[in-house]
Amino acid sequence: MYKAPVADIAFTLNHVAGLADAIAAGKLGDLGGDLVDAILEEAGRFASNEMAPLGEIGDRQGARVSDGVVTTPDGWPDLYRSWREGGWNGLTGPETYGGQNLPHMLNVAALEMWNSASMAFALAPTLTMGAIEALHKHGSDELKARYLEKLVSGEWTGTMNLTEPHAGSDLGVLKARAERRDDGTYRIFGQKIYITWGEHDAADNIIHLVLARLPDAPAGTRGISLFLVPKFLVNEDGSLGDRNDVFCHSLEHKLGIHGSPTCTMIYGDGKFGDEKGAIGWLIGEENKGLACMFTMMNNARLAVGIQGVAIAEAATQKAVAFARERTQGKAPGWTGTGMSPIIEHPDVARMLLTMTALTQGSRAICYACAHALDMAHGTEGEDARNWAERAALLTPIAKSFSTDAGVDVASLGIQVHGGMGFIEETGAARYLRDARIAPIYEGTNGIQAIDLVTRKLPLSGGAQVTGFIAEMKQIAERVQAANEVRFGATADRLTSAIDDLETTTAWLLKAQSEGRTAEALAGATPYQRLFGLVLTGVYLAKGALTPLDDGKVDRRIALCGFAADNLLPETAALKRQVVEGSESLKAARAVLA
Repeated sequence: MYKAPVADIAFTLNHVAGLADAIAAGKLGDLGGDLVDAILEEAGRFASNEMAPLGEIGDRQGARVSDGVVTTPDGWPDLYRSWREGGWNGLTGPETYGGQNLPHMLNVAALEMWNSASMAFALAPTLTMGAIEALHKHGSDELKARYLEKLVSGEWTGTMNLTEPHAGSDLGVLKARAERRDDGTYRIFGQKIYITWGEHDAADNIIHLVLARLPDAPAGTRGISLFLVPKFLVNEDGSLGDRNDVFCHSLEHKLGIHGSPTCTMIYGDGKFGDEKGAIGWLIGEENKGLACMFTMMNNARLAVGIQGVAIAEAATQKAVAFARERTQGKAPGWTGTGMSPIIEHPDVARMLLTMTALTQGSRAICYACAHALDMAHGTEGEDARNWAERAALLTPIAKSFSTDAGVDVASLGIQVHGGMGFIEETGAARYLRDARIAPIYEGTNGIQAIDLVTRKLPLSGGAQVTGFIAEMKQIAERVQAANEVRFGATADRLTSAIDDLETTTAWLLKAQSEGRTAEALAGATPYQRLFGLVLTGVYLAKGALTPLDDGKVDRRIALCGFAADNLLPETAALKRQVVEGSESLKAARAVLA
């Protein structure tokens, strides 16, 4: 059974991602270490003791729908109520509407533990938090006054309605339409698919954020507007009124996240009300809805990256526990009686250490991204701009590398279990099934690579990424200066990997400046993995350099050395893919004809 790794999470937050320094510098208000520890401990307790057992039930039962009524797995409505009453939904919410306005770093850490316990359950608050941010930033004062308090408390949940059957990542071709009414409202018509927690029995109301097109809207993404469409209309006194003309037509039958109701939503079918059309209110300005929705999507991309970390952590815990108990053969050097635990076999140890390194590296990347967001909000002027750019640069890496790691680690976890991993009863397969969606939704990892290379590398004329690489070099130099036998060849391996990143970054910036966009995009995905691997090595080294008296320094140094020898050599091959792979890709396209 999953147990929240509170100590590891706290260490990464404080000593790798930068929370302790930010608190000491007064960048996070009156937040103190004692409060941080209390929040992490309680979030871990709730995840381990209350969520994890029901996560397994949710996977077995799944969500069910009958005549538009969705029933979540046994115990989930009560679990959601307990979670909400604990105040968790408002952790980073605005204080004006009942939130605690705590740093993103704490919320991301809590999200990790909740997703490890049950990714399907944690998706509900994840979408609500994104809706809160979008509404708070772009909504009118009237909309915020009517909806935000209940969303922040978690009494109502939020959704994001983008995708349509014919329009996945290309939102410019969506067909959902909106019609103006004289009273300032709009009527929404259309179908949306893949709507996470679009209908359920855990909250009193569901607030849908819906992208739709007005009759006179420009073509493409310049003609998309964002609307707030509640399941139940809200009266002037805040009480719930009539049912709106929106309902769940069906649930998707999915590979994983079974407990999460993934809905096909129908707007304006006439199922409810005397007049067809779901009543909605404009968020932001007409035809500028995509910019509003991107506020929610950027929030969600980091949260999805954390899902990758969470699944990797849970899968690693299960695999390590199994490997300690399962006996098979006799490992080299085994002196005990009978067969040795499989954890003693070199190949199994290699898999488990790979899982551990990828998990801890991904965690550090996501927490560093959250730290940059906090610093962007907690500073001013040039500092704020620099931190905002750092967060923008890290977001696609946090989303893509961490979710790829989640899939890889979960797959290795099955391999460690052997044939038992392929059997559902062990629970190892659930992690791979749940993990597989994360590289796909909230912008596929290929789209993240395009974003990283074409939009994020050129920030400040390339100065942001080159400055970041310079910071990485400083960490490698610190490892070199430590001159400890325990670090071995880590400094050399790390320096070589950073050099690979620097070379490919310069090549990609030059290719784009010369108009060779297709060549740059051919290497975007390998580059994204290269970046993530280098950051894994750098952040593991930063942790290993921390002289904390917690009895784990030797373990951190050992894991850093393992990653340097076993993960970082891949960067040389990835560099070659980025710099030299475009011609062969272009030539081989004929194979696909």
